[in-house]
Amino acid sequence: MLGVVNRILLALAGLVLLAGAGAVLTGYRPLEGRHAALLSTARRRHWHSEAWWWWAVAAALALCVLLALWWLLAQLRRSRLAAVVVDTGDGEFALLRGRALEKAVAAEVGALDGVAHCGVALRGRRAAPALRLAVRLEPHAVPADVLASLTGPVLDHARASAGLPELLAEARFQVADHRAQRVS
Repeated sequence: MLGVVNRILLALAGLVLLAGAGAVLTGYRPLEGRHAALLSTARRRHWHSEAWWWWAVAAALALCVLLALWWLLAQLRRSRLAAVVVDTGDGEFALLRGRALEKAVAAEVGALDGVAHCGVALRGRRAAPALRLAVRLEPHAVPADVLASLTGPVLDHARASAGLPELLAEARFQVADHRAQRVS
């Protein structure tokens, strides 16, 4: 969602800059001349007598400020989950650090046969976390075997240790580069 908002804002800013550059390059003046006022005296008197106009202008500016603040806060929000809520079984809850779960899953995936490196990010909400894995495979690895080991024991162990009924995971595989063997 945030990526879509960023692209829309970037496109709007680009259109405004393009229109401004086009107006400057072509010499187009929307007014009667270079020294003409933005609002004529008659137009100023007309808008001054309309009481609703100034409230509408103030509301539009306030809406723009609120949207800009929302966008700024969305940019500063962390994308990783800091902790997961774990039910201890006695009516109490404990917090499992997200980095600890990430490191444990990365170590377990890294120990699988055919895995050169694994990066893990914990995302989602505290009650419904999700894992995003970036797995770099060795050149000799079989992706189906690694995927079966990942979806089987590794994710089951992570679910059990975090006390979660389900743990969604997205894995992206990449094969590590290797040099060609020379025959002499």
